[in-house]
Amino acid sequence: MSADPLALYIHWPFCVSKCPYCDFNSHVRDAVDQERWRAALLADLEHEAALTPGRRVGSIFFGGGTPSLMPPATVAALIEAADRHWGLATDCEITLEANPSSVEAARFADVAAAGVNRVSLGLQALDDDALAFLGRAHSVAEGLGALDTAQAAFARVSFDLIYARPGQSLAAWEDELTRALGFGTGHLSLYQLTIEPGTRFATLAAKGELTIPDADDAADLFEVTRAMTATAGLPAYEISNHARPGEESRHNLTYWRYRDYVGVGPGAHGRRGGHATFRRKKPENWLAAVDRDGHGIEAEDALAPAEQAVEALLMGLRLREGVDLARIGAQTGTLPLQTARVDALAAQGLLARQGDRLRATETGMPVLEAILREIVTP
Repeated sequence: MSADPLALYIHWPFCVSKCPYCDFNSHVRDAVDQERWRAALLADLEHEAALTPGRRVGSIFFGGGTPSLMPPATVAALIEAADRHWGLATDCEITLEANPSSVEAARFADVAAAGVNRVSLGLQALDDDALAFLGRAHSVAEGLGALDTAQAAFARVSFDLIYARPGQSLAAWEDELTRALGFGTGHLSLYQLTIEPGTRFATLAAKGELTIPDADDAADLFEVTRAMTATAGLPAYEISNHARPGEESRHNLTYWRYRDYVGVGPGAHGRRGGHATFRRKKPENWLAAVDRDGHGIEAEDALAPAEQAVEALLMGLRLREGVDLARIGAQTGTLPLQTARVDALAAQGLLARQGDRLRATETGMPVLEAILREIVTP
């Protein structure tokens, strides 16, 4: 049994509206039976706890969907249940994703009282026209008001921005990012806009009605993003995430370092003891499964050692620190790397290897996906 603490992910699938770029498991419903949902999430959590005895929880992440729409009493009940079933680490990081609307910000004090000590705000842009394009329901003024409220309520605050939007110039992004860095948060998640299958943006792109910056322009935006955040003291520790030292998301580091995590709620994934778990995506199907079986699991599969090693490499090389090849080899018994290609890419300055540590360089990070296709054997 691993001595590493577990990470616990709890998925709340409901949103007020569906954003046109979003391919997450989110759903719009006219009404939600809050008592039934609380009971079902607690049952799903208890099922996972029974399968991971003797572990402690080092982080909890309420994701979605829009978990800031959850009643604070439900948040409190789930945190208490995690503590009762597993025990929480003394420095347990408990994050809740939130939309920056005034209605949800009004709950921040109650959410903090429930035990949440970190909030991640979906600001997404600091321009009202861009927010309208992205389908966001809040204005810049409302979002910044929510940010002020969050900084007063929580010890740690992060927020998201989406860049490489259609027509966005390098100078415009530099101005927006300069403003964002001035708000004083310890963590920023900065994502390039991508066209995901099944989204409204994908439909528009297929019709030729939506064009995002080409690869060269996107690379310029990526480069200036990393330079500016590093200068401001929030260097990239992962390909899209930037933090002051010590402010990194400990929960997400569990994923990227390929440690065990459990996921409950509709569509939640988990990795525990060499098994991959996946829960039913549609909220109604997940609820019915919990009522019938006591959990919402749709599939639970043992991962072959090679599969685990591939996942560990794909996740870990997103990090600035890279991967510990000896650890992956010891954990899985295999190391599916194309060594000759690693050496060739290192000679080109795209990878760096020091002993058992392999990482992508600053030059390699913008083309990481291509690098991974070359060096990792599926």
